Amino acid sequence: MPLPLTTVFADLRDPRRDTRNKVHRLTDILTIATCAVIAGAEGWEQIAAYGQLKEGFFRQFLELPGGIPSPDTFERVFAKLDPDAFADRFGRWMASACETAGLVQVAIDGKSARRSPKGTFTGCLHLVEAWAVENRLILGMRAVPDGGHEITTMPELIATLDLNGAVVTIDAAGCQKATVEPIRRQGGEYVVTVKGNQGGLRDAIADVFARAGEAAFAGCDMVASVADGHGRHEERYVTVVTDPDRLPAGWADVGAVVMVGRERQVNGKANESTTHYYLTSLRTKAAELAGYIRNHWGIENGLHWCLDIAFREDDSRARAGHAGTNLGMIRRIALSLLKRADTKGSIRTRRMKAAWDDDYLLKVLKALTTD
Repeated sequence: MPLPLTTVFADLRDPRRDTRNKVHRLTDILTIATCAVIAGAEGWEQIAAYGQLKEGFFRQFLELPGGIPSPDTFERVFAKLDPDAFADRFGRWMASACETAGLVQVAIDGKSARRSPKGTFTGCLHLVEAWAVENRLILGMRAVPDGGHEITTMPELIATLDLNGAVVTIDAAGCQKATVEPIRRQGGEYVVTVKGNQGGLRDAIADVFARAGEAAFAGCDMVASVADGHGRHEERYVTVVTDPDRLPAGWADVGAVVMVGRERQVNGKANESTTHYYLTSLRTKAAELAGYIRNHWGIENGLHWCLDIAFREDDSRARAGHAGTNLGMIRRIALSLLKRADTKGSIRTRRMKAAWDDDYLLKVLKALTTD
């Protein structure tokens, strides 16, 4: 009986030459590595050791003509494997699990692996990801190339995604015409933060709201919320102007602009007051847009924080070829599957259970199907 996971790799091109030394099937290598990372492995030696200890388990599903690969074999294959093709296979698999009814929020953001040096704008391996916020799934990933920047990598990632029925949220780094245009072309809506990197646009949006204020915000939709906790009191005010005028040309299908004002007190003392602006293709209520803006940070809490705390991604030193990028994708797949598993406990606890209990590992792997 094959694992559903193995079908993901069925048409992935093997980067190795066909020689008599090639004794391990690509599908076997990738399946063992994915299971090992789910179960807590953090490097090539640990991946190989897990495979050796679980060889009997894997022989139920894999051919293993050459037994369990060595740590060097895992590293060499992952260093040569096309990271875009690898990510796209997983992305299509994950996308099939997203709900088809209603709008799906997709947060796009970047994250660095601090201990993996690369010639990027951050000086290290930097991965740009698409995260289905409500579904808690990784939908795609691209690595910023040497000499490259997150800004130019985002459109490349977006071009690989099926965004029909999706609302894409991006922080200020992605506030670029070249980013929002392909979102619309791919069938999605966008909500993007506008800050100083687009000074002309930001000033124009501020002017829209200044004129709306002079008219007592007639025709604007507004919503307010209050949150208290841990000695903090925060008031949030969201105002929407639909079909704004006098914005710079070239921004695709602008439907509205959004202003979010926040006032925060800590222990009864005024702490800060901030105003943030957003550009969106949507024409909808302030309450709905407020939800998309607030939920965007699910990529930080639901993905990035877990990768650093539960998977120790910042400590990873994988650097040969594409090894760091491909191992980063496996971590994101492992996290997605562990979050989808209908079980209690932290991600660390779930990883330990997957290492101890083969039946639990199978349950995690079957959290998604490839139908």
